[in-house]
Amino acid sequence: MRYLTSLFLLISIPFLSKAQQSDSIKEDRFSIHTQTTVINQFKPSFRATYSGLNSLSTQQEDQTSVTSTLFLGARLWKGASVFINPEIAGGSGLSGALGVAASPNGETFRIGDPSPTIYLARLFYRQFFALSNETMSQTSDFNQIAERAPTKYIAITIGKIGIADYFDDNKFSHDPRTQFMSWALMDNGAWDYPANTRGYTPSIVLEFITPKNELRFSFSLVPLTANGNDMNWNITKAGSHTLEYTHRYRIRNQPGTVRLLGFYTRATMGNYLQSIALQPINPNIENTRKDGNSKYGFGINAEQNITNDLGCFFRAGWNDGNNETWAFTEIDHSLSAGFSLTGQRWKRENDNIGIAYVVSGISKPHRDYLKAGGKGFMLGDGNLNYGLEQLTELYYSAELVKNRIFLTAAYQFLVNPGYNKDRHGSVNIFSIRLHTRI
Repeated sequence: MRYLTSLFLLISIPFLSKAQQSDSIKEDRFSIHTQTTVINQFKPSFRATYSGLNSLSTQQEDQTSVTSTLFLGARLWKGASVFINPEIAGGSGLSGALGVAASPNGETFRIGDPSPTIYLARLFYRQFFALSNETMSQTSDFNQIAERAPTKYIAITIGKIGIADYFDDNKFSHDPRTQFMSWALMDNGAWDYPANTRGYTPSIVLEFITPKNELRFSFSLVPLTANGNDMNWNITKAGSHTLEYTHRYRIRNQPGTVRLLGFYTRATMGNYLQSIALQPINPNIENTRKDGNSKYGFGINAEQNITNDLGCFFRAGWNDGNNETWAFTEIDHSLSAGFSLTGQRWKRENDNIGIAYVVSGISKPHRDYLKAGGKGFMLGDGNLNYGLEQLTELYYSAELVKNRIFLTAAYQFLVNPGYNKDRHGSVNIFSIRLHTRI
């Protein structure tokens, strides 16, 4: 009961504080917003020759997840703000978010207990320094205070954040609460981005922003163990560096953006080949973990409006795949593309329809490890008949209350879950999503 009460309070605070919110916006001093997202996913049964502890269940499944976030922000002085986001999350993904590299629900986590839990998602300080007198209007939004913001500036952010809030953005495919739900569509699947179990980590982000070009660098803590919740504060031995360049342009007066990303992570990772050499049958990668092991990779991310209401996107990513996945998902190579269309043509401009395809792969050492019976923190069928994992997602998001409540129906067609052709045929996943924002 106390979890339901907490969820109600997170949703209700802006209504209870209506006068305060109005005054805050007028004074440009405070920002108060909430979001709640409920996703139900259903899949029929399918056939498989064998299953392991980390397999997608072959049985019919029906799972529901819920997240609710309170976004509080306050201006401290010119260019400086602080933000805090308490969050409650509960429920589970299909098969506990196991067995699929491009996991179908971006609002679920790999945790054993599905009970609703309150935690601190973000707490960070942000300071920007204007480099020109030219400004633009910035509206109040999630972790954003209404103000006249410079169009050219340097910014520093310090605190606990979601690193994907700053990198690998894409206006057509980045938010599982309103757009595509698959993990490999909300972010570059091959970017093993630093995060705790729920997707957040202490970081420092440096940004240089102009109207056409952006450059970002971050250093973030990584978990003590793969997919762990406790972070490694020994930055001399562990940490993750991310660098991204963004260029904005126009083609036939339609906006487009291309982003180039690179990352390098050091952690107490295990090595796939060493674990097989140590134990050829059912290897355990944890037995080879040692300080100083690393992972690096690259990604490209592009978005382009074709018309005012139709856009497309493309992502590609690669990492070296020698050491184990540490934080995000077990993908070493990823390629995705899709289209997004607003409802402008049928006079529902805030509706959205999207279709996308993502194909994922893993390195030779990674696949040999799984074939020998090894397990990662997401995959492990006990054997492996390797094939590229492929997922197609189609969704329609309908606005029920203007700018406040959205209902989405989605369908995902999955082939070779966990890269295993012995999980025969295809998996069909049907989703309903309710998203509210204030």
